[in-house]
Amino acid sequence: MLSTGPELRLMRLLSCLTLALLFQASDAKRDLKSGFDRTAKQNFGGGNTAWEERKLSKYETSEIRLVEILEGLCESSSFECNRMVEEHEEHFETWWFRRKTKHPDLHRWFCIEMIKVCCPKGTFGPDCNACVGGSERPCHGNGRCDGDGTRGGNGKCSCVHGYNGEFCLDCIDGYYNEVRNDTFSLCTECHSSCKTCTGPTSQDCDECKEGWEEDDQKTCVDVNECSKDPSPCKEDQYCLNTEGSYSCNACDKVCSGCTGAGPDKCQACASGYQDTEDTCTDIDECSEAVCTKENQECVNTKGSYVCICSSGYEEHDGECVQMPQERWVRQNEKPTSRESRKQQHESVYLGYY
Repeated sequence: MLSTGPELRLMRLLSCLTLALLFQASDAKRDLKSGFDRTAKQNFGGGNTAWEERKLSKYETSEIRLVEILEGLCESSSFECNRMVEEHEEHFETWWFRRKTKHPDLHRWFCIEMIKVCCPKGTFGPDCNACVGGSERPCHGNGRCDGDGTRGGNGKCSCVHGYNGEFCLDCIDGYYNEVRNDTFSLCTECHSSCKTCTGPTSQDCDECKEGWEEDDQKTCVDVNECSKDPSPCKEDQYCLNTEGSYSCNACDKVCSGCTGAGPDKCQACASGYQDTEDTCTDIDECSEAVCTKENQECVNTKGSYVCICSSGYEEHDGECVQMPQERWVRQNEKPTSRESRKQQHESVYLGYY
């Protein structure tokens, strides 16, 4: 059976050909591996494996196995992939039968040395020059070398988060060098209060972040924006301080201005509510004669009230008049609750009484 190394090298080869031949080889790589896996425990299928392998050669190194792997390499609809396999089929066969022992690294033999479309890992460009930081640790281990492993690219580093600079040895704002020399850098995140720093604590800040300020001890501490006068929030909101910031939240609807959440944090009660033991509660307007028109009833609502027509009456031109007998009978066949009648008339009477 093929060793794991050559199998992986063959997959790396296809990845390189992706850039060189300008086609999408992700399916090819996956299908190649599946081809190795699929055929790993197979045989010639003739029923007498021992005789076949003794007379015909071993299946694991046979041309039949190679053909089966290559046939399953590409989707039938992938023209570029099938063209690549067909174009380089002789090279695959040469390596499979003649070069595998002497050149177990298929990637180097085929992709780098034979068709020269790839470079060794850590190098780039037409001449396979070493990436910044050297081929062993491109970008000093803190970034990606442009063109790494290909005959293209410019060799410049794209640093991972936390690092910057040409060599990916410097730290971005919010990080500091915990370890640093000419070839190695470890950038660690600053304390949440620091914009820049030299160490891990709030006392190591060179500059405080917005929402923080330096105290007498040269430590970055949170700014309590909610203590400012006037408040940064609107009249119907209360301010909630958070580390480095604040938020404005809506007051309870029973409040007219507030200092926090809930009906017990009101600065004053909204219209239709009253202060009852330091909590705003609903006023029952119906406890007084507020619906004064003939044949009306009062229904209390949260923060207000509504005047509706009594049972057997309906609104007409702002007055409650008696329903026609037939309609009254039909309505009584399906009793209407007082709450339902309140909802039916609420839009008409609310705010007028």
